[in-house]
Amino acid sequence: MIVGHLNPLPAAGLSAVFCQAIEQALREGIADKEPGSYPLEGETLFVNVMQFDTQRAEDKRAELHRRYIDIQIVLEGEELIYYGLTGSARECDEWHEQEDYQLCERIENQQALTMTPGMFAIFMPGEPHKPGCYSAQPGRLKKAVIKLLATRALRE
Repeated sequence: MIVGHLNPLPAAGLSAVFCQAIEQALREGIADKEPGSYPLEGETLFVNVMQFDTQRAEDKRAELHRRYIDIQIVLEGEELIYYGLTGSARECDEWHEQEDYQLCERIENQQALTMTPGMFAIFMPGEPHKPGCYSAQPGRLKKAVIKLLATRALRE
């Protein structure tokens, strides 16, 4: 997992492929888009914009992916993301190959990250994460999740 702030993005120390993906999504005006999925480079790079109320962590499940890297950006509101290292997902459901996700009941030795507007968190394949949680009380959250095909990121 990598965490940072968009302003200034070059100071985050990211590889060029991550910076390019974020910059491309920002140029597309993700902050002004309605919830939905928007292609940037077909199946290789796309962004999901979502808006919802944060929930209690106990009411949510962790997710992980194999083919895609998640670059999660908070646009409005605040969220708490619980996450863990590769191999720390426990009590997992079956794998959903087509949609590239698996849900799990818990994360062993989980950590927590508070995300505010302008922050990003990057989750690599196999890293469980439980986004959309609140710490004190529920609130409205708008975020973008850039989906970057992992094989592209690894070869660039």
